[in-house]
Amino acid sequence: MASIPTSRAQSTQVLPASRITDFDVSLFQAGKHYRLYQKFGCQLDTLENQPGAYFSVWAPYAEQVSVIGSFNDWQPHIHPLYPRWDQSGIWEGFIPGVKAADLYKFFIRSRDGEVLYKGDPYAFHWETRPKTASIAWSLDYHWHDEAWMQHRRRYNDLKSPFSVYEVHLGSWRRPDPDNHELFYSYRQIADQLVPYVKEMGFTHVELMPVMEHPFDGSWGYQITGYFAPTSRYGTPQDFMYFVDTCHQAGIGVILDWVPSHFPGDAHGLFRFDGSHVYEYADMRKGFQKDWNSYIFNYARNEVRSFLLSNAVYWLDKYHVDGLRVDAVASMIYLDYSRNEGEWVPNDRGGRENLEAISLLQELNIIVYEQYPGTQTIAEESTAFYGVSKPVYLGGLGFGMKWMMGWMNDTLEYFKKDPYFRQFHHDQLTFSLVYAFSENFMLPLSHDEVVHGKSPMIYKMPGDDWQKFANLRLLYAYMFTHPGSKLLFMGNEIAQTTEWNFKRELDWYLLQYPPHQGVQRLVKQLNVLYRHYTALHETQFMPVGFEWIDIGDRQHSIFIYSRLESNGYRRLLIALNMTPVPRMNYEIGMPESANWREILNTDHPDFGGSGVLNPDTYQTCKQPCKGKPYQLTIHLPPLGAVIMERIA
Repeated sequence: MASIPTSRAQSTQVLPASRITDFDVSLFQAGKHYRLYQKFGCQLDTLENQPGAYFSVWAPYAEQVSVIGSFNDWQPHIHPLYPRWDQSGIWEGFIPGVKAADLYKFFIRSRDGEVLYKGDPYAFHWETRPKTASIAWSLDYHWHDEAWMQHRRRYNDLKSPFSVYEVHLGSWRRPDPDNHELFYSYRQIADQLVPYVKEMGFTHVELMPVMEHPFDGSWGYQITGYFAPTSRYGTPQDFMYFVDTCHQAGIGVILDWVPSHFPGDAHGLFRFDGSHVYEYADMRKGFQKDWNSYIFNYARNEVRSFLLSNAVYWLDKYHVDGLRVDAVASMIYLDYSRNEGEWVPNDRGGRENLEAISLLQELNIIVYEQYPGTQTIAEESTAFYGVSKPVYLGGLGFGMKWMMGWMNDTLEYFKKDPYFRQFHHDQLTFSLVYAFSENFMLPLSHDEVVHGKSPMIYKMPGDDWQKFANLRLLYAYMFTHPGSKLLFMGNEIAQTTEWNFKRELDWYLLQYPPHQGVQRLVKQLNVLYRHYTALHETQFMPVGFEWIDIGDRQHSIFIYSRLESNGYRRLLIALNMTPVPRMNYEIGMPESANWREILNTDHPDFGGSGVLNPDTYQTCKQPCKGKPYQLTIHLPPLGAVIMERIA
């Protein structure tokens, strides 16, 4: 460890001071400190009537740590920090005169003599790329979302509608569509996006990572500043305004959170003090070749405290309503995307990363205990048991899990020519075999419209009319299938190009009626999903779903019911997956009832041909397809009919 400077000139520059107690250190080293952002980094404060900043950083392999910045001409000898006496690897001290907006980094000399210039892992604000300095900042803000915070447990409940609009803030809209270096601020985005989301009927927005990242092309998934909303769009307070505005409009905010890996940029976490501080030292566990990034050392308690504190930070300081945890499968499997011999089994000889699993379990326990009314959502693509089951039952404890199997099977089915769908009937029915094994969210996310996968509209077969009809049919199926919903921006207007982070969405498409029709349909589906309890109250419960007819493979027709928990209020959904209208189609029903059509994707308002069911329909006492009653309705071409039981 470095000795405390002895020259009077230096010793008076940095005042010995600490905000970190022995108890803080013990929690930090036990992996149980959940609010390190109150202790580490740059904390603007006053000491002995001198305004300035308290700095602290964990660098256990360092021989010397100094703060360099705009206030000392970036000279490493002026403001050296003091190592704590307790061998914790924490360096700290108070520097008078530091003020908000000052730039700084940590100058670190390792025990091997290596010199590094690192940004602050706990910085609240960073320079905009390509610059890499941290910025001294406070998090003062006067919130106006008291009503939302008081009642958000109801809005975010698993029995409530949960329709998510996934957004990349930099490319939803741009000040200049042809200049990818110009962005709207968080405040400007809020003033445009929030009214749109409200008008479209979505209940939540999910933001692709807003944490500071050096490379636009990573979309935010390669993070260097875990505690800072990216300065591309403004200050921390500007982002608070964004969340505040969403809440005042009754819209929840979910953040993508990436505890799985981080980049190797020189100013970031990788080899922070010349040793493997945050990442596994064994690259068979510590390097993720798919993303050319490094994996957090989940076995190191100080790293666990860092990650858990980061999750809590966004819930605490920014009032966010939940975290969608990215790439969970890569965390929990040691052999994820690795060949034989490229990975190390756990101490039980298995392929599970037991350390990552326990971290995720602890994360969910903390979030739900300390922030009731929030949700965690796992992007997990395997059959790992109990992702959304409680920890006390052996699960990971997430509130929801992305239903990747549904997404894959559904898109593969819809890509097929309607004639051949009769031979792939089970691709749609199979999802209901396991639909209630987890609390599933149905995602049509950004991943499905990039890297040559084509936009949603061009996944659909047929001529232009059939493509739009298929897309409307897909969305109706999605919104009536059990589970919460997620739709990536642009999908609701039938974007005709793959998503490009450098361009705004193709809003000009809304001058064309077919695109207007898709947008109107998505809006109406959100209205139905929110209004009809049968579509959300039982979205994770088997009692809320009943197959009526899945036997008509020849005509590729699917008919099912959605029910309230009491079993009374019922919706009937009929899907015709071919372009042939089925007039006077006979449906076997279990009971006598009157029905009326509440949505038809073939309505002219949506761009359809107008094969509708305008009247009230009554079942008749006539055995049909093994059931005692018969209902006769029209099924539109490549269309969905949603009917409500009215008596």
